[in-house]
Amino acid sequence: MSRTFVARAALGLLAVGMLCLPAFVTGYVVYIANITLVYIVLALGMHILTGEAGQFALSHAASYGIGIYTAAILNKFAWGVFPLPILAGGLVAGVLGLLIGLVALRMRDIYLALATFAFGQAMQWVFLNWKSVTGGPNGTEIHPTSLFGIEILNDKQAYLLVLALTAALVYATLLLSRSRLGSALRAVRESEVAALAVGVDVRGVKLVAFVLSGVYAGLAGGVFTLFSTFIGPDSLGFQTTIFVLTMVVVGGLGSVTGAISGAVIMSLSSEMLRSALSYQEIIYGALLMGFMMYASGGILDLARRLWRRGSLPANV
Repeated sequence: MSRTFVARAALGLLAVGMLCLPAFVTGYVVYIANITLVYIVLALGMHILTGEAGQFALSHAASYGIGIYTAAILNKFAWGVFPLPILAGGLVAGVLGLLIGLVALRMRDIYLALATFAFGQAMQWVFLNWKSVTGGPNGTEIHPTSLFGIEILNDKQAYLLVLALTAALVYATLLLSRSRLGSALRAVRESEVAALAVGVDVRGVKLVAFVLSGVYAGLAGGVFTLFSTFIGPDSLGFQTTIFVLTMVVVGGLGSVTGAISGAVIMSLSSEMLRSALSYQEIIYGALLMGFMMYASGGILDLARRLWRRGSLPANV
């Protein structure tokens, strides 16, 4: 029995299990599944920008917030017909990503990180103070999206839509990774000089990476509004960006599978640590430093190395 067959069989069983999940679990478990799927989309956006293109930006939470508030506004004013709010959130966040990318073309490394961090903090200020749109510090209610005239009112109703959108974005990311654009992104990540030498449009590739990252974050925000009824600016700050970055690092930079695995691990960890909110940032920071120092390939690479070490003969 080949490994390919086993992998495909396991993937098929996983797909069937996820499709049938709402029929066998409580609404709380479905909510955890929904938020995990949103985190997967967020992690894929960070993966494209940081893992594939090598651009270390810290404005992901801002794009995510833009997607949420854009979708929430459309829902509020009777334009909340699926999938319009989600697509609008991705579009607006993509435009934001383009603007950030235009600025980022003049910066690299720590300067890029600081500039995008400042932008993220500025957007946090907007979320906190533009009360007529965001509700200010008190947050705002998210009105339900409708599908064929039926309002989506709970996690179980939203689950299959969230799953389908996430699966589509995972597939799109895999296609991107295997395309010429994916090769160009990795070439820029490894060496901009070498990429220029072989004819890669480095400026254009960077802009595409920022736009795609913004689109993914905005789409994640739009998907979030399918099952959530409230959003507050406190959940869209720098901590969220670090949380998503930790997903990508824990899973393994430059790997689609790693980004997905990291999102699942961090999402479940967040729920388990809900009773220790004051220590979450410390724990996430320790995880980030630990994996960057001792397991830069991520948890899947670490597991693979441990498996190989354990499978060696005793006399080797």
